[in-house]
Amino acid sequence: MKRGMIVVVDYGMGNLRSVEKAFEKAGARVRVSSRPGDVKRADKVVLPGVGAFGHAMRELKARDLVEPILEKIKEGAPFLGLCLGLQLLFGSSEEAREKGLGVLPGGVLRFSAPATKPAGPSFGGKGGLKVPHMGWNTLALRRKDCPLFKGSKPKDHFYFVHSYYAAPKEKSALAATTDYGVSFCSAVWKDNVFATQFHPEKSQAAGQVLIRNFVRI
Repeated sequence: MKRGMIVVVDYGMGNLRSVEKAFEKAGARVRVSSRPGDVKRADKVVLPGVGAFGHAMRELKARDLVEPILEKIKEGAPFLGLCLGLQLLFGSSEEAREKGLGVLPGGVLRFSAPATKPAGPSFGGKGGLKVPHMGWNTLALRRKDCPLFKGSKPKDHFYFVHSYYAAPKEKSALAATTDYGVSFCSAVWKDNVFATQFHPEKSQAAGQVLIRNFVRI
């Protein structure tokens, strides 16, 4: 495998082609792979995901990908989780009985509709909040020193599709939050581990800034 190779983990869940294209656009050497050996030899690892927490963990285990992912993180290789890939970093989820990767302390919670309708364009429907949270929303950067967000602007919008959100126990790992009935974790950063609840690969120019930043880390 060539130096500087980014491996996008294929475990049968996720919009792999759009992730691959976004990294290619950023000038990266990228390979989509379900092979544990490719993950072990990668310089950087991207864990995408669309779907259910429990199904994702079962697929990762069935393909012998859990150990290589955890090894790369422990080695200090830059890691980026996208959407479900962020949630899988935690130990548990209200969505499933399966345990997550346990890289970050905390769990994953489900959105619940509030008693009254919040103000703002991201909300709709009589009687409360629409779940899943789907569409464009903004971020409040909690870690402005996070290299993933270098060059991001306060009014940048990112694309979300999710019914669950992470609740980190380590507040220092909270890189960004987003408001949707509650102020929820929309990005995490701890050492070499980065992850976003939104889809940068679907977030047009604003998302491409983040992808280029990860390539340059």
